[in-house]
Amino acid sequence: MEYRRLGRAGVKVSPLALGTWLNFGRTIDGDAAARHVRMALDRGINFIDTADVYGLGAAETTLGLALDGIPRKDYVLATKCYFPTGDGPNDRGLSRKHIFESCHASLSRLRTDCIDLYQCHRFDEETPVEETVRAMGDLLSQGKIHYWGVSMWTATQIEEGVAVANAMGAPTPVTNQPCYNLLDREIEAEILPACEKFGMGTLPYSPLDQGMLTGKYAGGQTGNGSRAATPQWKAMMGRYFADDAQARVDRYLAVAKETAFSPAQLALAWLLHRRGVTSLLVGARTTEQLEENLAVLDIAWDPELDKALDSIFPANAN
Repeated sequence: MEYRRLGRAGVKVSPLALGTWLNFGRTIDGDAAARHVRMALDRGINFIDTADVYGLGAAETTLGLALDGIPRKDYVLATKCYFPTGDGPNDRGLSRKHIFESCHASLSRLRTDCIDLYQCHRFDEETPVEETVRAMGDLLSQGKIHYWGVSMWTATQIEEGVAVANAMGAPTPVTNQPCYNLLDREIEAEILPACEKFGMGTLPYSPLDQGMLTGKYAGGQTGNGSRAATPQWKAMMGRYFADDAQARVDRYLAVAKETAFSPAQLALAWLLHRRGVTSLLVGARTTEQLEENLAVLDIAWDPELDKALDSIFPANAN
């Protein structure tokens, strides 16, 4: 395993991270969650990502139990705060009050005394950036977190956060976690350059774009039991069922057939070799899916594939 630095930080993480968004505490619980965690760790994956809002705490609780008995030094643990975790007016956002209360709740659910990477899940327009930065700095000073990062911040927001932290003499964020995949390359224009400028690692989530890049929805079929079969997810993913998007996915699946990769592995391998990317968040409902994702680490990348994929998914198409 070739581990990568977490942005400019000294800590090193695996190029794949075990994600828990749609599975832990929902389709995966108890013994199944423990099997996923052990399987990932056995393959050298040392980076695990979650958030307080996933299942309204269920993902963190499930993950905490799954990590029971595993030496704390053997994994890098990341979680997030921002989204509502209750009905109260202060149960959301990036105020000092909510950040501290969310951090303490996450520590309890995760059954640990320190979060390695604590991330602002979105930018909070209602809270001064100075307040958020100071809260993160104080959590660092108290030893409750080791590093802090952001998720889905724009280039302008990243620049503001870094500038405020520098002016205050506070630690700056070391990572950004954006949506990034072949079908969604929007961050390449401004956000990736901003992260590179400030030494921030990029942690792409949804690298398979909700399964669109696995071929499971080829021909516009949603299938029984898939997320896209539900009204909520079909509305969210609707643009990918348009004729032009389906045509691009069909061309992509044809390219995948000519390689040693499955469609899912091809999408992951492409991202693994993008400049600025530190670690990809991968999730799976079954150990077979997880094994397929992990196997991408053992396959060599052919740079010629970049040209083929760029012709299907040009960077300026979003």
